[in-house]
Amino acid sequence: MITKEQVLPFIHLAFAEDVRDGDHSSLACIPQEKVGRAHLLVKDQGIIAGIQLAKWIFDSIDRTLKVSTLLKDGDTVKKGDIAFIVEGCSVSILTAERLVLNCMQRMSAIATKTKEYVALVEGTNTTILDTRKTTPGIRILEKWAVRIGGGANHRFGLYDMIMLKDNHLDYAGGITQAIEKTLSYLKEKNLNLKIEVEARDLDEVKEIMKTGGIHRIMLDNFSPSETIVAVQLINKTYETESSGGITDLTIRSYADCGVDFISVGALTHSVYNMDLSLKAF
Repeated sequence: MITKEQVLPFIHLAFAEDVRDGDHSSLACIPQEKVGRAHLLVKDQGIIAGIQLAKWIFDSIDRTLKVSTLLKDGDTVKKGDIAFIVEGCSVSILTAERLVLNCMQRMSAIATKTKEYVALVEGTNTTILDTRKTTPGIRILEKWAVRIGGGANHRFGLYDMIMLKDNHLDYAGGITQAIEKTLSYLKEKNLNLKIEVEARDLDEVKEIMKTGGIHRIMLDNFSPSETIVAVQLINKTYETESSGGITDLTIRSYADCGVDFISVGALTHSVYNMDLSLKAF
């Protein structure tokens, strides 16, 4: 569950970037005492996301603003739907407008794409994951949107899970050396972190299993036929994750192989913003 305290630093930074010493466009022509209303108009179709964030943004700019929600995060929307109505100081509404739209348009796009991918693996035991391929500074929003769309979050950052990828393995001198050094490091630092190791072929899967001490094996750029063999070889000894170039056209074939997870970078790095607008009425 995302809390207001977790996103407040982002909200404050965004306002500092955009407003600085004042929204002069609004202040120049609208009396401070002017009261108005506006609604969030959906001009697209998909999954709406960011409504709760919008409420926190409005509250951060002006605690007297009142937001009445007509929809909730995760609802399916179509063109013409109204997500919420905001009432209060007109200048405050205008000052918050662009930040609200920027966040909600992107979050809704991510939630929509995630929902599409989740639907494609329906009926299997595979969970759709995001990745660290996020926009710097707003990772918390993008990963929040993935969850709203029905997916799950992979590690949030470099600090909360060990992932030994190809470059780690090569720099460390090989798979066995990388795992053994990692286990020693975690013990020395008294850290309790899960370990995932990337495998580039079936021989590497076998070496990872022989070394042991890990939690999940990533099958990177495996074909579906190779994935079936790997899943049978691993036989639930460790969690399995497929990754690398998987699209909406191929994802079902990987899920049908029986992998526990499929990570999709496109959920956050290849989306087109949902068309939304905040209109006075």
